[in-house]
Amino acid sequence: MTAAAPGTQEWFDQVVEDVIDPDRPIVDPHHHLWKPDGAIPYGMADLHADAGDGHHIERTVFIECHSCYDHEAEPHLQSLGETRFVAAEAAADTTGLIGGIVASIDLRRDDLDELLDLHVDAGGGLFKGVRHALASCSRPEALRIPGRAPADLAHQPDFRRGVARLGQRGFTYDSWHYHDQNRDFLELARATPGTTMVLDHFGTPLGVGPWADHREEIFEQWKVDIADIAECPNVVAKLGGMAMPDNGYGWHAAERPPTSDEFVAAQRAHYLHTIECFGPERCMFESNFPVDRFSLSYRTVWNAFKKIADEFTDAEQDELFRGTASRVYSL
Repeated sequence: MTAAAPGTQEWFDQVVEDVIDPDRPIVDPHHHLWKPDGAIPYGMADLHADAGDGHHIERTVFIECHSCYDHEAEPHLQSLGETRFVAAEAAADTTGLIGGIVASIDLRRDDLDELLDLHVDAGGGLFKGVRHALASCSRPEALRIPGRAPADLAHQPDFRRGVARLGQRGFTYDSWHYHDQNRDFLELARATPGTTMVLDHFGTPLGVGPWADHREEIFEQWKVDIADIAECPNVVAKLGGMAMPDNGYGWHAAERPPTSDEFVAAQRAHYLHTIECFGPERCMFESNFPVDRFSLSYRTVWNAFKKIADEFTDAEQDELFRGTASRVYSL
């Protein structure tokens, strides 16, 4: 028998678990959307198929992913196409599943306020904040999804001014960056204490290419960095996004997806350390779909989260699964 190709339905069907705690309300604060011809085709029908696969997903938050840009517009206005696209998809969806949009804006621009106003208008009441990614890598050829930000972005005065302005306007700042940039993120958080900052994907610990043989060393430094970042009261942490190919677990190329138990065994330490440092009231589980769908199903990943959270009280679990995300993104 020919082995199922990774990413196909036959591949996912090899691991189908019963849903754990199916009535627990969940807000998924991190997913993407693309049209059928996009980088990773994933539309509202796909999102509903995942969100409706047994877990009680109440609301979601779309995070920018360079989808549906208006390439006929001036460069600084092109990301408005993405905000309009997602707002239109959300408006046409009678379930009201998408509750927020975190858009892409160049925070260094002098006309930042005008751009924020344009995204507020385009977002149809859903605009919550900005992700201007810090992700910069010295070996982009080793990564499947390399970041292209300037290496010094977090230290640029005009960028810090923009991050501060988000807080003044009541908007959030999300960051995607790599593990060796966690200290840069820390300095940025200290420099902009009035802005609610969201640490995406644990700071993306890498595990491929030149990082593949240094997982333990990376983990030890990562623990120190997370503890220091958690001392900044303006930072909250998203728990998820570590099933991407660049994290190095190899699930995206395995004969079958991991079970939730296998996921927990591989990543539990990252989750529990972050929750210990930040507290449940400053942490929120995230799917990072469809990017983490390279490795496992939506049902499995939320089962894994529930197993990780099982040692916490019901009130603490409510914060991790719903409360923190609802507050941070004003859902």
